[in-house]
Amino acid sequence: MRDYLYVKLYHFFSLLLQKVPEKFIIVLMKLLANIAYLVSSQRRKIINKNLDLAFGQTLSKKKKKEIGIDAFINLIDTTFGIMRRDNMQKDDVIKNITFDGLDIIKKYQNDRKNFILITGHYGNWELLSQAIAIKFNLTLVGIGKKLDSEAIDKILKTNREKFNVEMIYRDGAMKNAIKVIAQKKTLGILVDQHISPNISVNVQFFNHLATHTPIASILSRKFNLDLIPIFISTTNYKDYHVKIYNPIKSLKTPNQHEDLRILTQEQANIMQEVIKTYPNQWFWMHRRWKI
Repeated sequence: MRDYLYVKLYHFFSLLLQKVPEKFIIVLMKLLANIAYLVSSQRRKIINKNLDLAFGQTLSKKKKKEIGIDAFINLIDTTFGIMRRDNMQKDDVIKNITFDGLDIIKKYQNDRKNFILITGHYGNWELLSQAIAIKFNLTLVGIGKKLDSEAIDKILKTNREKFNVEMIYRDGAMKNAIKVIAQKKTLGILVDQHISPNISVNVQFFNHLATHTPIASILSRKFNLDLIPIFISTTNYKDYHVKIYNPIKSLKTPNQHEDLRILTQEQANIMQEVIKTYPNQWFWMHRRWKI
């Protein structure tokens, strides 16, 4: 019964978001974000604490509020975007997206050399995966958490696969990621969330110790795959820009521990650089540092 209700609500909002004018959707996103920021005192505290950890006391209260609200807008934009793209064609998905660094990925494709994409919860990350899969005509496989609602999980699976995006789940992620690589598909990994210390690599992130997933580093070292950082951003929630960064080259020496530390720290460094450039796009309501 619960899944039935979820599916009906999903289809209702999907149809609604496809019919109403874009200007209205943007106004609605901003309204909902302001409400969420106002009523969610716990998330607001996490946002402010994270901003203080990242930027010290350099941000005014007004600026921190602006960044916090924008973080909620990005989350809503990501969610709404999934529903709005239900009936889109591939060309429509990428028509308002510009790309910087296309030659980086094209060179790997021309050389028939596989790679791993790394990104974070920055901008509209769901749109990013579909845009890359469409633009480069590849099958992109992400790693994520299975939803509690199997019905909604199935809908999202169908939505993503229509645009050449597949998912593997966190349980058994390493084993399944190896299968993805063997199938010559492209793995995409979100690398910016805190994880348990016993399965992580410690990195410096905004001058504070943080845990970091090592999965991209392990796979890079094991299979000689370079890591390509890629991020999406927007200033108006209509037009988006994808930036592809120079690759983090695979590293394999006799010192495995040091190789993984270096590769993982480089991922944290590029994530920090991107966030500093436009902090409003990042997911600040997550407890990135356990301090």
